[in-house]
Amino acid sequence: MPILTRRDTFRAAGGMLLATSAVRAIAAPRPKPLIFGHRGCSALRPEHTLGSYAKAIQDGADFIEPDLVSTRDGVLVARHENNIAETTDVGARPEFAARKTTKTIDGMPVTGWFTEDFTLVELKTLRAVERLKTIRPESSSYNGQFQVLTFDEIIDFTAAESAARGRIVGLVPELKHSTYFTSIGLAPEDRFLARLAAHEYTRRAPVQVQSFEVANLRYLRRKIGRRANIKLLQLVGPDAMIPPDVAAAKGQLTFGEMTAPAGLREMATYADVVAPEVRGVIPLGADGKLGLVKPIVANAHAAGLQVVIWTFRPENMFLAGDFKNDAGPTARNTAGSIAEIRRYIASGIDGFFTDDPALGRAAVDGV
Repeated sequence: MPILTRRDTFRAAGGMLLATSAVRAIAAPRPKPLIFGHRGCSALRPEHTLGSYAKAIQDGADFIEPDLVSTRDGVLVARHENNIAETTDVGARPEFAARKTTKTIDGMPVTGWFTEDFTLVELKTLRAVERLKTIRPESSSYNGQFQVLTFDEIIDFTAAESAARGRIVGLVPELKHSTYFTSIGLAPEDRFLARLAAHEYTRRAPVQVQSFEVANLRYLRRKIGRRANIKLLQLVGPDAMIPPDVAAAKGQLTFGEMTAPAGLREMATYADVVAPEVRGVIPLGADGKLGLVKPIVANAHAAGLQVVIWTFRPENMFLAGDFKNDAGPTARNTAGSIAEIRRYIASGIDGFFTDDPALGRAAVDGV
């Protein structure tokens, strides 16, 4: 029998440790996907309200989403669009009737009332309402209870909820219509960065900044560099669509080109996350059921990007045919929604937006 020296023993022990570490690395489970509360918990409360954000946090969202638009006096407020006709009671306010107008936003004519035509003081007199009135009666029951929120108010609220619950809650703000707002003298990027810097919470809590535009994310990357708590998230739409800022500049770059392997590698030079719509990862077949998984998740990971998808909604009309039940198109189908989310989780995504974070939490945690 050969005699082992101390060096041989250490080498053998080191090899065993390396082998054990390798096995552990291979066996280590993939981190759970993050749950992004889409406009809060917009399936059950009017979107972008304290009620919606509170419900999302209570139900287990890792992040809550404020979509940001500007007032006339340059304050960032949370509305899904700058047109507030469907999400506030402005149409029932005779004092603002004359402000109804038609504008061209991102190349499309839009008629309604617009945040940039109101001061913050004026917007604060309005109350939020549910946009999907016939589909979401529970949410509609809260109509009129909540005001329009500023980004500052949402940051303070999130910090308070984090302190009360003993867990960090992230923010995933979307800068809406940057090119349009810049064209009317209300460019949002620097004002947005100033609000982040003004709060202790957003100097350390996770923030993922979204946009369907490209130039604003590139600008933010140049301004902030690479910070541990801030990620930039490139939203992408249907393959044939051109990002609004690219279209405004007469460019031809499509989302399809951006999500091809070469496009994803280029995206990784300024963004950390790519965010396609759910059917951009697993599309529907001719029968309305889920088809084959597309390669975007694997290609994005190969490029160094995480993948977050949007948006899961719990009503039958929004579900793939695999998961619908017989209760009718507007019926809430919680079991179907959880099952659908789990199918997408299996594709390797890193996170997802949902209108109902409790269902997202059940899907992620296996409840």
